[in-house]
Amino acid sequence: MERAKVGIIGCGNISEFYFKNCLAFGLDVVACADLDVSRAKSRAEQFGIPKACSVEELLADEGVEFVINLTVPSAHANVSMSALQAGKHVHSEKPLALNLEEGLSLLALAKEKNLRVGAAPDTFLGSALQTSRKLIDDGWIGKPVAATAFMVGHGVESWHPNPDFFYQPGGGPMFDMGPYYLTALVNLLGPVRRLTGLTQVTFPERTITTTSRFGEKIPVNVPTHVTGLLEFEQGAIGTIVTSFDVWHAELPRIEIYGTEGTLSVPDPNYFTGSVRVRRKSATAWSEVAHLFGFEENSRGLAVADMVDAVRKGRPHRASGELALHIVELMEGIHVSAQSGRHYDVQSRCDRPASFSVGFDEQALRLTLGVK
Repeated sequence: MERAKVGIIGCGNISEFYFKNCLAFGLDVVACADLDVSRAKSRAEQFGIPKACSVEELLADEGVEFVINLTVPSAHANVSMSALQAGKHVHSEKPLALNLEEGLSLLALAKEKNLRVGAAPDTFLGSALQTSRKLIDDGWIGKPVAATAFMVGHGVESWHPNPDFFYQPGGGPMFDMGPYYLTALVNLLGPVRRLTGLTQVTFPERTITTTSRFGEKIPVNVPTHVTGLLEFEQGAIGTIVTSFDVWHAELPRIEIYGTEGTLSVPDPNYFTGSVRVRRKSATAWSEVAHLFGFEENSRGLAVADMVDAVRKGRPHRASGELALHIVELMEGIHVSAQSGRHYDVQSRCDRPASFSVGFDEQALRLTLGVK
């Protein structure tokens, strides 16, 4: 199988993992671009990429078949649209778009041009969440009846060098971290048909405490404590809380409650973590050995899966439909909070196919025809 030619747009901090992993998986990263071309040149030198250029040059390069879009969230939809217009498949960092309307336009263009769209996160393809999925599918906790998901902390201004955008529209705890938790839940339980949300802003401004900008104030223009109730199509009821307003907590990350027991799922921001199960008659929790590879930070795994899917004509796992559903869930929680009404979800997606037991990096490379 011919190695896929990949171009990466956006050469910031997160890009290092994508360069490293895409090359390790056997993808041929032939170009990289950034608004700051010097950053693209730095990454090209670091990873031996033959071409560092402007975004326009990369999109015009007929040798690039797949684009990885690692720009800032507010630019995701526009850059992905440009990639599709240029005739390239595109995988975007999360979120796919900032609202349902943008996402629908993106998927419509992809359908028109017979191209693929995908989006992060791909942590649900990692060892921990794939193991959790198999436990549910194999009936270890019976029929899932409820779920909880918690991501609570006190924001990013104490450690992030430029935290401003986290507190503007398109940011906030739900759009920043919600994709990890909601994608994990949809992978485990399937799509959501109805939801309800409540939101609030506890602190109207934030104070940066990192050295370079110590003491600067950030106005808060987005809800920073967001709670959603989710009604899954298969009948389970979920609760999700994402917050930048909590100083301390001792909450689990994700728990799935079934008719025969409970599954404890680790932080979906990572590819690994402790998976535990406790069946109804058990006197203690049991840790479950992981049944799949990809324990390390494997960002870019979904790109490799998309490449294989395009070559073989099958659905890819981190699909545009899945990412669009997640965007609508996040937006819908905010819309529900503003309107004081339930929100009926319009989008639908299938649960992504799970990996085969034992699937790992070596198996992926063999699947892609890389020695």
